[in-house]
Amino acid sequence: MRTVLVGLCLGLGLGLWLVRDRLYADTADIPAVAADLYSININTLSGSPWAWELVQGKPILFVNVASKCGFTYQYEGLQTLYDQYKDQGLVVVGVPSNSFANQEPGSAQSIAEFCSLNYGVSFPMTEKVPVRGRWMHPLYRYLTQSNPDLSGNISWNFNKILVDRNGVVVARFGSRVKPLSDTLVQAVEKTL
Repeated sequence: MRTVLVGLCLGLGLGLWLVRDRLYADTADIPAVAADLYSININTLSGSPWAWELVQGKPILFVNVASKCGFTYQYEGLQTLYDQYKDQGLVVVGVPSNSFANQEPGSAQSIAEFCSLNYGVSFPMTEKVPVRGRWMHPLYRYLTQSNPDLSGNISWNFNKILVDRNGVVVARFGSRVKPLSDTLVQAVEKTL
C-alpha cells in the first residue's frame, strides 16, 4: 500500500511538473518588458487612457494599493508625501490590484470613493491591474524586471517602486516601509 501511495505521489508530482513546464515552456505569449516606461498602455481609474506626457520627466512613486489590506492606512502617508513634494515634481501613482488575498475586489467607482472619502486621495490612480504572475500588467512587468539590480516579484500590497525623471527604476520598498519613512523620503529627495 505504501509503495502504491509513493508511486501515486511521485506520478502526481511529475504530472504537475510537466503541466507547469508546458504552461511556461512557450514564452512567446508572455510579453517582453517594454523598452521604456512611457510606451506602456494603461488607463486611469476612471477608464480614460493614461497621459504619460503629464508625468514624463518627473520622478514617480508607483504603489500597488488595496482597500482591504492591513497596510491600507498607508494611503494617508502617501497623500502626505504627495502633498509635500508634488510642487517639486514628485508624482505618486496608486495602482489598485486584487493580486493578493482578494483585498481589492471593488469596482473602479468603489475604489475611487473609498480613497476619496477615507483618505482624501488626490494623487493619480490607474485602473485595477494584476501586479504579479503570468498575467501581470506590462507596467508591473517593466517596474519589476527592467532594472536587473532591482528586479523581483511584488511581495504584497503597498510595495513601492520609485522611478527617476527618465523613467528608470531607482528604488524599491516593501509593504512595511511607510511612505514617510526616512529611507523612502531620502530616496524621493534624491530624484527631485
